[in-house]
This record gives sequence, C-alpha cells and structure tokens, in this order.
Amino acid sequence: MADTQRDVNPSDRGAASRRGRIVRRYFLIFATLIGGAIAISVLLEMTFRFLETRHTLEVEHLLKAELAAMSIENHIESVAEAVRRTARPRQDRITQDFASDLRELLRNVPSIRDVVALSMEGREDVRYSRIGPSVANTQADHGARPYFEAARSGKTYFGPIVFPSDSFEPRMIIAVPIELYPGKIIGVLASDVNVSSVLKFVQEIRAGETGYAYVVSETGALVAHPDLHLVLQRKNLSDLPQVAALRKDDSQHSGIGVYKNLNGQRVLVSHVQIPTVGWTVLVERPLSEAYAPFLMSLARTGGLLLVVVLISISAAVLLARRVVRPIEVLRRGAAELGAGNLDARLALNTGDEFEDLAEDFNRMAGQLRESYSTLERKVEERTHQLEMANLAKSRFLATASHDLRQPLHALGLFVAQLSSLATAEERNRIVERINASVMAMNELFSALLDISKLDAGVMAPRIALCPVSHVFKRIDTTFAETARAKNLSFRIVATNAWVRTDSVLLERILLNLVSNAVRYTVRGGIVVGCRRRNGYLRLEVYDTGPGIPEDQHKNIYGEFYRLGHPEQDQSGGLGLGLAIVDRLCRLLDHPIELKSTLGKGSRFSVTMPQVTAPMQLPDAPAPVHASMDVVTGKLVVVIDDDPLVLDGMGGLFRSWGCRVASGATENAANIDLARYHRVPDLIVSDYRMSDGQTGIEVIRRLRSTYSTQIPAFLISGDTNPEPLLNARAEGYHLLHKPVEPMALRAMISRLLLPEQTVL
Repeated sequence: MADTQRDVNPSDRGAASRRGRIVRRYFLIFATLIGGAIAISVLLEMTFRFLETRHTLEVEHLLKAELAAMSIENHIESVAEAVRRTARPRQDRITQDFASDLRELLRNVPSIRDVVALSMEGREDVRYSRIGPSVANTQADHGARPYFEAARSGKTYFGPIVFPSDSFEPRMIIAVPIELYPGKIIGVLASDVNVSSVLKFVQEIRAGETGYAYVVSETGALVAHPDLHLVLQRKNLSDLPQVAALRKDDSQHSGIGVYKNLNGQRVLVSHVQIPTVGWTVLVERPLSEAYAPFLMSLARTGGLLLVVVLISISAAVLLARRVVRPIEVLRRGAAELGAGNLDARLALNTGDEFEDLAEDFNRMAGQLRESYSTLERKVEERTHQLEMANLAKSRFLATASHDLRQPLHALGLFVAQLSSLATAEERNRIVERINASVMAMNELFSALLDISKLDAGVMAPRIALCPVSHVFKRIDTTFAETARAKNLSFRIVATNAWVRTDSVLLERILLNLVSNAVRYTVRGGIVVGCRRRNGYLRLEVYDTGPGIPEDQHKNIYGEFYRLGHPEQDQSGGLGLGLAIVDRLCRLLDHPIELKSTLGKGSRFSVTMPQVTAPMQLPDAPAPVHASMDVVTGKLVVVIDDDPLVLDGMGGLFRSWGCRVASGATENAANIDLARYHRVPDLIVSDYRMSDGQTGIEVIRRLRSTYSTQIPAFLISGDTNPEPLLNARAEGYHLLHKPVEPMALRAMISRLLLPEQTVL
C-alpha cells in the first residue's frame, strides 16, 4: 500500500497512539463483522430449517387429522345414508310391514342399536331394537324432541353425543324424514347409533412414536380415544387448553398449535372439525419427539460455527491492519469538510476502492461548493413562488368575497324595501329581485363547489360510449331561445359521431363554453359542430364575439378572471366557467385549444377519442310519470342545529303539504316525532351536528329504531371533500347549502317516487 501524500500537523503528537487505538478498534469491528456475518448466515439457515421442519410437521399432523376426520365422517355418513335408504317406504303410510325394512337396516348396519318409525304427530308406529323389545310404545310422544322437528322439516339430524345410564358406550341419534317421494313426508325415522365404532379409525392414526389421535364432541365430551378407559369414564376435556380454544373460536375448520396434554407435557396439536356431527379430531405429538432430529442437527451446526468464528477472527486481524491508514485519511478529510473547508481534497494512491472513495469525496466537495453558490438563488426563487401563490390565493378570496357581497348587498336592500311597500305588484317585483339575488349566490356557490371538487379529486369520470348528437340536442334546447332573445343566430351542426367520454362532464364543458359565447356575443351568432381528425373528434364552439387578446389566452382559465371591466357589466359571468372547463378537460384527458381574433370572434376546440357506433343502440328508457304529488301528506324529519335553517326548511315543507317533525338534535327530533305515532317517510339531516356527531350516524339510528330503510339524504355547508366522500361511501345523496327550493323538491320527489309507476 502506497503512503498518502498529506502534510501532517507537527502538533499532532499523539497520532501514533491514536492509530494504535484504531487498529484495536477495527480489529474488533472486522472480527465482529466477519464472524457475525458467518454466524448470522448460519443462524438464518437454522431458522429457515426450523421453519421448514415446523411446516413439514404441521402439514403431516394436519394431514393425519384430516384423514381421521374424513374416515369418521364417511363412516357416520354411510350410517346416515343407510337410514335414508330405509326411509323410502313402498306404501303411502307407515305399517307393520315397515318392520322388515328396519330389521334389514339393523342387520346391515351393526352400529345401530334401535330404530323407530314415527308418525307426523310424533307417535311411534314401528320400533325395532337390537337388544330391547321391538314393540312400539304408542303412548310415547316424540313431537317436542329436536330430532323429530328437524327431520319432519326435511333435514337429516345428527344428535349430540350422550352416555346412557344402561351403557358406557357413547351414542347419538340420527333422524331422517320418511319420504314417499321428494317433498311428500309421511313420518320420521330415528335411529340410536353406537359411535364407539369410530375408535378403530382413531387407533389407526399414529404420529411418530408416542403421538396419538382422539375425538371430542362440540361440548368437549370425549368420543374416541386410544385409551378406552377415558371414554368409559365419560371424560370431558373442556378444560384442556386445546379443546377450550376450539370451543372459544369454532370458526376455523382446521388448525394447529402448541398446548399441554393431560399429563402436562407440551405437545404439537392439530385439529380438523367434522361439521356434519359437530365433532373435532385432534392429533397430539410431544414437542421433544417432534423436534429431536432438528435439535441434533442444531448441535452439529453449532460446533462448526465455533470453528468458523475462530478462523474469521484471524482473518480480521490482517484486514484491520490494511484498512486503518486509508480510513484515517478519510476521517481527516471529513473533519475538514465538516469545518466548512470546501476546498479540502484527498490524495490516496491505493489502487482499490479506497482510492475510488477519495475521488468520490473530492467530487462531493466540489458539488457542495457549487451547491452553496446557487443555494441563495434557489431560496429566492422558491420564496418568490410562495409569494405568488399567496397573492393568487388572496386574489381568489377577494374576488369571491366581492362577487358574494354584491347579491348579499342587493338582498339586504330588497328586504328593506319589501317591508315598506304597500301594493302587491311592488312586492312581487321585489320578490323577483330577491329571487334573482339568491340565484346569483347559488350560482357562485355551485361554481365554487365544482372548483373544490375538481381540485380535491373527488369527481370521478364515468367513461362510456356516447353519441355526440344527444349532447348537442341538450345544448340546443338550453341556449337556442336565449340566443334568439339577443337577436343572435344559433346553429348546431348535426352529426352521427360517437366518442368515448363521460357524457355528463362533456355536457358541462359545452354548457360553459356555449354560455360564455352567448353571454359575450353582441352581434352575429354561435355555431357548435365537430370535425374528425385521425381517429379523434374535435368539438368546436365558434362565436362572433369581441375576441380574446393573445397574451390573455392562458390567463382566462384562472378563477374569477374576466376580460374588460366586469364590474360595469352586471350581466357578466362569475369568471369561473373556463376554470371549470380547464379542470374538466384535464380530468377527462381531452385537450382544449383556443383560437381568437380581436373584433372577429373566438373558437374553442375540445379533442377526444372517436369510436365506431355500436351495432345495436341501447333502448331508450321508458318514460316514468310521477304521481301528481308524492310529497303531500308525507311525514318528514328535519334535523339541523341552525335555528333559521330549521325554521325555513320546516315552513317550506309544510307549504308543500308535508307533515314535519324537526329538532336541532336527534333527541329533540324524536320528541317531536313521537306525537305522530307513525314511521316517518323521509329523513333530512345536516351532516355535522353541534354535539360532534354526523348526520350519517343519526340516520342509521333512526332507521334502526323503526327497523326499516327510511329514505334519507344529507345537506351541508361544508365544501370539503370529506363529507361528500363519506356520504357517497354510505350511499347517501348530499346537497350543499344553499339549496334551491326546486332542487330540494326534486330530491324529495326522487326519493319518495315509487320505483315503478303505472302509466
């Protein structure tokens, strides 16, 4: 290794001593790294081997349990199938001739002890027993027994495990319907089955040298066990941890875990349920036996690991000595760089990665020096951007405040005039002006809400195939009369083109573009049409208006931006139409272009993918005729913590013929609702309540109280996206305040209108 070309400070008298400490330190580091890496790799290998061993054991145990469960289930099902075959009489009623079938059943199925045929009233018609009297007890009534009720309804009944007083063997009842033909049940056939025969299936399952399987019922009673004395003792294993865990959570059909057995020994336990009869098969094997091969392998690997660590320590001594000098050079360079000396450079001629590191260090120092020189400029640029953003926000708020204050100011003046007017004609004129002011505020709030939704990303497009002619027809219906009133020509160029887009959002784009064209065009006219361009369709709106200066083409898409002096033109728009158009076009990925000539007019173009018209057009929806008045006589619950809103909505609903129960809180509304003694027809709730609850919670509780899905919708003055997203997720409509009375009436009619109306 070549010596470094660095000047050493004469005052650094303890350099040799420090290097000695570095040697010792890095010796320990390298020894730890090398030995630790080997140790970690071995430990990881042992971990993976342990996981593989455990997985193999778990799969093996689970397979054994599944095999036993399948064998037992097949055995029980075979008994049940034999009973079902017998329960198919040759006559339309149960007679003594049926006894021969029962004798044949007991002859073919040794595990059945008794079998009895019951009438539909639960009386014994025929009984046959393997060890008892084969005489029907006509006085016995089985009508209230669970097995009789289940079988009479057409189901196969598997009863719980019981230990009769006359026997130590566990038994269960299997009952099936006696069907003359499918659906024609004439009685019930109940059989008393000895389930001790499942012991042979349990004894066949062996897990290792000392592992075994056993079966418990859903109550924890022991059904089968290799140790027959435990079964004869009617042992209940409900307190055994693995059985208690099954009873606590019976949702898992199968599983595996580590528990303690009856002797307190830790065992690996797998279980599989037999859902037909409610039993569970468990297979246990001592952990010490299951993991014995792995522990032996672990001991051998530990010895090898010790040898490898000793070798790695020896290698670390040599490595630490060859690394300490370059590291010392790098340390000194880093100290100079940390002290602010960006001119510091390192000179290492080792011909290895340390030399590459020194070059990277020198390159980094140069880049830092360059970065510091430009940092101040970048800070100034970013500060300027923030200032511009604040100015834009202030302009937006100031303009919105100005446009909102105008109709509010006019509204206050009109209300003052209304109180002093005498004639009905004058009052009607002022009421019309008040309505115009309210409509202006609603228009502003709606536009601001649209801007908020688009900026928040809660407006999701629904892309589908759409005929352009349908959109053009609605545009013509909306603006033709308005254009004629201004002595303007208005023409829609017919087309049969289809596009892939969201037809509702496309219509809103054209509505805003055509609305601006009609509003600002004084003479001439407007033309709406489309052109085909290389698989795309370009919708175009022409007007002969005043035109837009070229240096303003980008600014017109800003909020509240209006050319000229809108404060002198009371018919001017809000300055939000093109801002909404721009956001909708970006949402749909439909580029918008503008060409305009001052004094001659403008052309807005929106480009979208063109598609081939489908071979079969969708059927037009059948017209739905609402009833004459769906709101009259309806009971409406109104909940809002604003007294004025509550009073206003209540009065409006009553003027429509509704019955109203209202309140500022849920409790107050319930008190008012109690006087009607009927289920409400509609719930209208504010989204945010004064007590911190939401209208969604209030609606949910009212529906729960009346146990019916009462139609409901929400209103809110909050334009944040959270209420809209929450309401949409719960399936509710949400209207934003202020809500026009006609929009409120339309929503109520929509929710109360029957799904199908006879024409």
